[in-house]
Amino acid sequence: MKILFYDARDYDRDSFDAQLKNYPNIKIDYIEADLSPVTASLARGYDAVCAFVNSDASAMALEILRGFDVKLVLMRSAGFDAVNVPVAKDLGMTVLRVPAYSPEAIAEQAIGLGLCAARRIHKGYARVRENDFSLQGLLGVNLHGKTAGIVGTGKIGAAMVRICNGFGMKVLGYDVYQNPSLEGMVEYVELDELLRRSDLISLHCPLFDSNRHMINADAIDKMKDGVVFINTARGGLVDTKALIEGIRSGKIGAAGLDVYEEEGDNVFRNCSNTIIESVTSTLCSFPNVVMTSHQAFFTKEALASIAKTTLDNATAFANGEELTGPAVVC
Repeated sequence: MKILFYDARDYDRDSFDAQLKNYPNIKIDYIEADLSPVTASLARGYDAVCAFVNSDASAMALEILRGFDVKLVLMRSAGFDAVNVPVAKDLGMTVLRVPAYSPEAIAEQAIGLGLCAARRIHKGYARVRENDFSLQGLLGVNLHGKTAGIVGTGKIGAAMVRICNGFGMKVLGYDVYQNPSLEGMVEYVELDELLRRSDLISLHCPLFDSNRHMINADAIDKMKDGVVFINTARGGLVDTKALIEGIRSGKIGAAGLDVYEEEGDNVFRNCSNTIIESVTSTLCSFPNVVMTSHQAFFTKEALASIAKTTLDNATAFANGEELTGPAVVC
C-alpha cells in the first residue's frame, strides 16, 4: 500500500518511520503541503492519503482523490470534522481515524492550562525572569474542594474526571451517553446545571454543526462569577467574541485554551514575523488567559500511538479485513 502523507512535520516522520519497520507492505511519501482541493491531485498513483485535523477533505478534495482511485482517507487524529463524511460515503471511500491515542495527554494538558491560568503561573515566571519578585496581580484560587464540570465524558473526559477527583474536587459531567466506568466519580447533570454549579469547566466533546458555539453569551451568563474555563477540544465549540466579553466582565476568572476558532491558518506554523490582528491576539493580551497551539496531543507516547494505530488501520483495509469499531468513520 502506498500512502501520501499530507502536512508532514519532522516529528510526524520520526514517529511514523519508527513504526514502519513493523509494516513492510506499507510505503509512505511525506509532503509539507496540506490536503485541499488544490493539492488532492498530488495523490495520483497512491492507494490512500493521511490527513490531520486542519486538512481540507471537502467534497471537492474527495472527488478529486476518488478520481485518482484513492479509496482510503486515514485521519491521524480523533477528530474527523475536516472530512465531508456524507460525500465520502457516496463516493465509496473509507475514512478511518485514531479514536484514542492518549487520553491522558489531552487531560494533563487541560489541567495544566487551568492551573497555569488560575494561579497566574505564566505571569509569575515572566516576572522572575525580569528580577521582579512582587506578588501583586498574581492572586489565584484553590481547585481543591471546588466543583469541576466536564463536558464530554468519553476517554479524554474520563481521564479529566479522574484527575479532578485526585485534586479533591467534586465532579459534574454532561454527556449524551453516560460513561459506566466513571460510576461513583461523577454526577451527571444537564448542561445548564453544570454551567451554573461549576467552578471549573473543561470541554472534551467533538465538534458538530449541532453544538457549534455551544459556549456562547447565554451559556457564559449562566456560569459562576470567576469560573476557570478550559478548552482542549475544538475551537468551534466556543463563540470567541462572547468568551472575550466574559473575560472582560470578570464572569470568566481564568481561561486555558489549546484550541480556538482562528487557528486553522496558523496552527503548527511559525508566524512570529507576521503581524496578526485578530480576536486570538486579543485573548493573548489578557493576564488571566493561557494559550497553546493545539499542543495537547503532543507527547512521545501519543505520537507513537497515533502512528501505530494509523498503520494498523491501513493494514486492516489493505488486507480486506472487516472494519468495525470506533476507528471507522465510514
